[in-house]
Amino acid sequence: MLKFISVRILQAIPVLIAMSIVAFTIINAPPGDYADYLKNRMVTQGNASLAAAEAFAQDYREEHGLDDPVAIRYVRWVTGIVTRGDFGHSFYYNKPVREVIGERLPRTLLLALSCHFLASLLGISFGIMAATRQYSWVDTALSFVSFLGMTIPRFLLALIILYLLAFKLDVQDLGSFYSPRYGGQPYWYGLFDFNWAKLRDLISHVWPVIAIATFGGLAYNMRVMRANLLDTINAQYIETARAKGLSERRVIMRHAVPNALHPLVAYQGVVLPYMLTGEIEVAIVFSLATVGPAIVSSMTIGDVYITASFLLILGATLIIGNIIADLLLVALDPRIRVGGDQ
Repeated sequence: MLKFISVRILQAIPVLIAMSIVAFTIINAPPGDYADYLKNRMVTQGNASLAAAEAFAQDYREEHGLDDPVAIRYVRWVTGIVTRGDFGHSFYYNKPVREVIGERLPRTLLLALSCHFLASLLGISFGIMAATRQYSWVDTALSFVSFLGMTIPRFLLALIILYLLAFKLDVQDLGSFYSPRYGGQPYWYGLFDFNWAKLRDLISHVWPVIAIATFGGLAYNMRVMRANLLDTINAQYIETARAKGLSERRVIMRHAVPNALHPLVAYQGVVLPYMLTGEIEVAIVFSLATVGPAIVSSMTIGDVYITASFLLILGATLIIGNIIADLLLVALDPRIRVGGDQ
């Protein structure tokens, strides 16, 4: 097992390198950079002359190396990551990219993992209910829910919920994780004194993001689980288990469901980036301080190191997710072997 994990990590290195080269090149391909963004702001908001703004922009490029060739900037960026864990400097936030990642990535991962857990739990449960009640009203209703989750864009759901909260229910403090009174409070006052009020306030602010991303995820999980379980129920070994006198519940949960889960477990290799992008879409609409708004704003203004670093992290989650999926498959079915183990 350790050999398998080591080999997969070594295989991931050239993939990440290729991914970083492509991402960094594409990000820098369009004309303009952060210096142009500053120049436009000086002209439109600072009433500076075009010549003065252009001179300032050129000085800014020379000071921050923006006028260097793309290849040199890429090597400088990657060298900093490998040798010092330095992802570069954010021009817009005026701080190291590592600090921006440290602020926004944990929130994003927490939201994405919460959505993934709920989508998997509900999707698998609904899939089992639909498959074991094929063509009943339960199957029809759950299939309709799955159809809606697969077809309705998440950003549209986010806009609808945002409209209802802001204009119909008059909900305050949208676009933040906490209300002002809870923002500066700690979660722990002491060893056994947890701030439950702050946790409730957090949930009251992020539930739309979790609900929308979970809705799309459970729809896919339910459809796949239903189809796989229907195929598995008709297998010969299931009929053999019934012939031995096992109860239908035991036949389904002990023999059919574990084998029907294999494709879903394998899908976990790509589901983490999928849930991250689902969270990103909704977070952009609600203007939450997560990865999504940071990526979009950095691409707009030319803050290239923010964009490149977050895209590299999303690529790393895909690789990590595939390794975790392989390990989960081994845990689910001991007959599966990885890395040539016997």
